[in-house]
Amino acid sequence: MSDRNSQDAKKSARERMRTERERQQRAASRRKKIVIGGIAVAVVGAAVGISIALAGNGGSSGPLVVPANASGTNGTVIVYGSPDNKNVLDVYEDFRCPVCDKLEQADGPTIQQLADNGTYAIHYHLATFLDANLGGSGSKNALAAAGAALNESTAKFKQFHDVLYANQPNEQDDAFADTNHLLDLAAKVPGLVTPDFTKAVQDGTYKPWAGKVNDAFNNSGVSGTPTLKLNGKQLQVFDSQGNPITPDQYTQLIQQTVAAK
Repeated sequence: MSDRNSQDAKKSARERMRTERERQQRAASRRKKIVIGGIAVAVVGAAVGISIALAGNGGSSGPLVVPANASGTNGTVIVYGSPDNKNVLDVYEDFRCPVCDKLEQADGPTIQQLADNGTYAIHYHLATFLDANLGGSGSKNALAAAGAALNESTAKFKQFHDVLYANQPNEQDDAFADTNHLLDLAAKVPGLVTPDFTKAVQDGTYKPWAGKVNDAFNNSGVSGTPTLKLNGKQLQVFDSQGNPITPDQYTQLIQQTVAAK
């Protein structure tokens, strides 16, 4: 009798231990699911946060709209002068590039004059790489605003292009990222600030296009700005000291290069 009671007690103890182990296993399983679920929620939350950050970055969201008067593949080239001119001056620039500004201030009027008199047509290839190098969005915003000017006319683009360089901030200053500042500068171009132009700049209508223009620059093989090529031949427009050549030297260089074609 006492042996049977002992056996029953041992059996009862084993049952209690087995039941407790099963209970602990179920509890551990529940905790694991909660942890995994929490991680999943955190990952989803992080993804949503990233999406919100990207969408609110003032970047290139929205459909691709190519400005009227754009040329080249996907409208990524801006032609100033006769598109039928057999001589083509390819100009590679970034609106935040201080060396581009240096060349513009020294030789910009002569570069334009030779296009106006039919010596060549200028094909502008614009970049926004300085935004990545320096931080900010001024290059892209300025290019998008220039796209809105191009949509008005090529002449308006060229005038706005010149105003941007004449008022270029220090390269560390991302002033062109300010839409209101760009509109203030645009007001320096007579007749440019129309309701359509203002809306396009404020809405960032041409930011996706600016991204495509920069992609074309990246695929051009040109590694820096400013770069000028006449009929495919790169021009040395800076002297050995890093200064722009004079307008007379520039004109002579163009004449020699055209004659050697």
